[in-house]
Amino acid sequence: MTLTRPDENALIDEIYSYIASYGPIAQFFDDPLINEIMVNDPDQVYIEKNGEMILTDAKFNNNDHIRFTINHIINPLGRYVNHKHPAIDSRLPDGSRVNAVIPPAAPLSPCITIRRFLKDKLTLDQLIQLSSLTPQMAEFLSICVKARLNIVVAGNTGSGKTTLLNILAASIPDRERIVTIEDSAELKLLQFHKITLEAQPPDYRGEGEVTVRDLVRNSLRMRPDRIIVGEVRGGEALDMLQAMNTGHDGSMTTVHSNSARDTISRLETMVLTAGFDLPIPAIRRQISSALDLIVYLNRFPDGSRKVTQISEVMGMEGDVVTMTDLFHFHPAGLNENKKITGTFRATGLRPSFSQDLDAAGFSLSPSIFQN
Repeated sequence: MTLTRPDENALIDEIYSYIASYGPIAQFFDDPLINEIMVNDPDQVYIEKNGEMILTDAKFNNNDHIRFTINHIINPLGRYVNHKHPAIDSRLPDGSRVNAVIPPAAPLSPCITIRRFLKDKLTLDQLIQLSSLTPQMAEFLSICVKARLNIVVAGNTGSGKTTLLNILAASIPDRERIVTIEDSAELKLLQFHKITLEAQPPDYRGEGEVTVRDLVRNSLRMRPDRIIVGEVRGGEALDMLQAMNTGHDGSMTTVHSNSARDTISRLETMVLTAGFDLPIPAIRRQISSALDLIVYLNRFPDGSRKVTQISEVMGMEGDVVTMTDLFHFHPAGLNENKKITGTFRATGLRPSFSQDLDAAGFSLSPSIFQN
């Protein structure tokens, strides 16, 4: 069989795509609007674009083709998967986060999930344009960061917690020394005086593991002005709270939770996994004295992401951590374009720390808190 020149070119392109690229999903890396790539099996490749989940026409030849692509992605990063270690979390050179699972953990087909990040980082002004928050909320949060308040950014999966954390961190003055700690380095801070620490999994001999908790403890010896933990998931929550309580003001982190109030319960649960037999009242006192603000994000069915709640952590009343809501988003339903509508409202209450901010030279305009 004789191939024509177009057929030869097509065959060469297919071979190159199979061997030297990310295969059928390579095309999605050129579209900046795609923020998630999900391979369920050879015939199911989904993307998330503009908040919408889309089944694409991309297909793999078979399960081995997916496995080949996984190896092509992770091998240059010094990572590996096998039957003893069938799941992997890693980071691509462009900053995208990749998760892969192979049999026996994924018995039907190897799976790939890639979370992409914008090359040009968003700003608070752009979040305002996207109706993710109001100018008053943005001004308030920026002042709180500059004034070294301890902030937790909370939200559900895919709500934009890391993105908002990165945006808030941009308000940190350049003169301060920042240490960032993450499972996979995603934060892209523009400040000059910063240290990036990244957790490491064990090697094939089960040695060399460095956990987020190890890094949080180590960071205390690095003379940080600020400690920023990409996300707390376990016992490192206790070390983070202790750092906030021992002079490392202005530290920030993110937490998975269902509401601002639920964030307190999630932190309690994570502290209990630290291996210390601490009574619940003592844990709550740690939380109430460490945190100043909880910023809660929500991802709505139309794909939009909004700051739905900003709450001040007030302290303790009995054995209960008390909170005061400062801002709320009140959804009103979907419009004719199936987009969420609603209203951002201030509760009219000023935070208890407003006088401290004024004394430090960070004036809060009364109009910020007007409903």
